[in-house]
Amino acid sequence: MPQATKTFYDVLGVKRDASQKEIKTAFRKLAQKYHPDAGGDEQKFKEISEAYETLSDEAKRKEYDQLLMFGGMPGAGGAGGAYTYAGGTGAGDWGDIFSRIFNGDGGFGGDWSAGFGGMGGRASSRPRQGSDISLTIDVSAEDAFRGVTRKVIYRIPSTGEQQTVMVTVPAGAVDGGRVRLRSRGEYGTNGGGRGDLIVTTRVEEHPLFKRKGADVTMTLPISVYEAALGCQVDVPTPGGKTVRLKVPAGTQTGKTFRFKEMGAPDVKHRGRTGALLVTVEVRTPSRLTDEERAAFEKLRAADVRDYRSGVDRYRATF
Repeated sequence: MPQATKTFYDVLGVKRDASQKEIKTAFRKLAQKYHPDAGGDEQKFKEISEAYETLSDEAKRKEYDQLLMFGGMPGAGGAGGAYTYAGGTGAGDWGDIFSRIFNGDGGFGGDWSAGFGGMGGRASSRPRQGSDISLTIDVSAEDAFRGVTRKVIYRIPSTGEQQTVMVTVPAGAVDGGRVRLRSRGEYGTNGGGRGDLIVTTRVEEHPLFKRKGADVTMTLPISVYEAALGCQVDVPTPGGKTVRLKVPAGTQTGKTFRFKEMGAPDVKHRGRTGALLVTVEVRTPSRLTDEERAAFEKLRAADVRDYRSGVDRYRATF
């Protein structure tokens, strides 16, 4: 009577009652040893990947264990290759065994093929793309304005191996922006390609400048005297330059002045730069000297303008 080839447990080198932690640890060690990118045996890597895919899933593992009980179901004989099993009339493959089960030879009900990727019960050997890996990096506001290259160290979940990559954060990067590095994510199985590494930028808040995409906003405090009489103020820009703002006499709080192409680089439209939007905030002194108070009182007494006409006309209606 032919004997069974290695089971999935044999492939990973664990006992039948191994815990999920033991299975995962065994797979990581073997994956590091046999991964093709590390110069290992590709066929061996496919075998351990296939074994891990089944044993790491509780439902698939339960079905697999039950199949082992009914005729000594095999483990791995090579990814996508033929499998042999003990019992019955001799050798066969996954399709043969499921056919026997569904035809009543040891049948035990239920759609057992679903747990093994369908296709008549044959374990899928099609290439599978690796999943993407996501991580977040902190970027200062200054680095986000001008762009920066950062070294990022991360681990591959399936193997635990540490990898290093240089990430270029583009000039004008925004909070929540993403940089995608192709084929730097999780390894694929059965010859499938690697997933991508997705790096999300978390941009620190600047004490002066705020962002609206490529446009940059800032608040410029001026005194009540400057607002009344007008003034000129040198204003910094995100690019490190200085522009001169001419504030007209009589400027009110909330007035916004626009400087074209003085904001941040536009990451969505290469070659373009946003605007710098400067909003004036008139500051009234909270304390006055005796001389200032006397001067203000004299000015108030001489002021005959009606500032609340729009308010006063509604006063009698309520």
